[in-house]
Amino acid sequence: MSQTNLFKKVPIFSDLPQGELETLSTTLEIVELENGQVLFCENEPGDSLYIVIEGQLEIIMGMDTSDERRLTLLGAGEFVGEMALLIPGRARTASVRALKAARLWKMTDKDFEALLYRQPKLAYTMVATLTRRLDSTTMSSFHDLQTKNHQLQQAYDELKAAQAQLVEKERIERELQLAAEIQVSILPQELLRIPGYDFGALMHPARMVGGDFYDVFSVGGDRIGIVIGDVTDKGVPAAIFMARTHALIMSEATHGGTPGEILRRVNKHLIQLAQSDQFVTVILGLLDRAAGKFDFARAGHEHPLLIHERGIIEMKSQRVGQPVGILEEILLDEHSIVMPPGSTLLLFTDGVTDARNPRGKVFSYKRLRNALVKYSGKGGQETCDSILETIRKFQSTARQEDDITMVALHRDLTV
Repeated sequence: MSQTNLFKKVPIFSDLPQGELETLSTTLEIVELENGQVLFCENEPGDSLYIVIEGQLEIIMGMDTSDERRLTLLGAGEFVGEMALLIPGRARTASVRALKAARLWKMTDKDFEALLYRQPKLAYTMVATLTRRLDSTTMSSFHDLQTKNHQLQQAYDELKAAQAQLVEKERIERELQLAAEIQVSILPQELLRIPGYDFGALMHPARMVGGDFYDVFSVGGDRIGIVIGDVTDKGVPAAIFMARTHALIMSEATHGGTPGEILRRVNKHLIQLAQSDQFVTVILGLLDRAAGKFDFARAGHEHPLLIHERGIIEMKSQRVGQPVGILEEILLDEHSIVMPPGSTLLLFTDGVTDARNPRGKVFSYKRLRNALVKYSGKGGQETCDSILETIRKFQSTARQEDDITMVALHRDLTV
């Protein structure tokens, strides 16, 4: 492309006569830039227009800062700095740097005044061209502003969503704390102390709120009630269902009857309430402390273990035993045992035998029996604590998936 044709690509010079264009191409100063060289910087005073002969320029805002942003690229026939011809000394609004080695014509305000004197119609062309460029810049700024407003709105919406999530998280945490308080409130603050017997118990929820519960309570006379249960689900609903079931068991136990009769009455109440699809596995037992006889009913719960001087006796179920809160008529595993002096009875939830190690293996009944043999002869609380320590070592770094709850009853040798 000839040099005069490059001038014709510049809107403000496109209507000039050919002779005038040839004059400009031979009289204007030529500026050469190396790759990366800066032509002028933002906020510097300007007095010249530059026309690209060859090479490439980049127009930059915030050059050499963390906010540097390229506005556009200029090639042969394009120009920059036209406002300096109309208002000499006006601050540059952007920086210009050579992206590739470039050659430019430089038209100073003096050159422009001389050209305007020779070609007065150029003033109209200049005004029309600058108006179009101003409109284009205005539209570009408007679109940029729209984009930024959209981004701000999006950021605001995300902030509102994050705040809503935070509020919801705080609400859930408050509910979990309430559920934890409900759960703790139904557990005995201190276990009964009875001559000739030593009770122990513990509960370690897998989450803030679990579904297990236990209690040791006096029924009257020489009889002691022992209950352990595991409610399906976790959280506030489980805690409420647990508290309701526990209250019903405690209430019905005062009305007398065998453990099986008590659980059947509790089941009837839960079915009549019919306010949830939850259920609970339970062992409820009544200890005659004088005779050492333990009558119990098992409603879908884990089989208890008894150890004495001759070894471990695992309680064999007579029937399957169904959880309470599902069926109107339930089958219960009802059984009686006599605890010999020196024996220990262990009741527990499935979180004990189902505890897993990092390789996915379960703790199992076998390991529990071995641990009970190892700690035989110890008091009730020491038995529970020692078994828990064994489980923790087995779990190692594995996550606890279910609640771990135990109740142990040790009968002294002297009884």
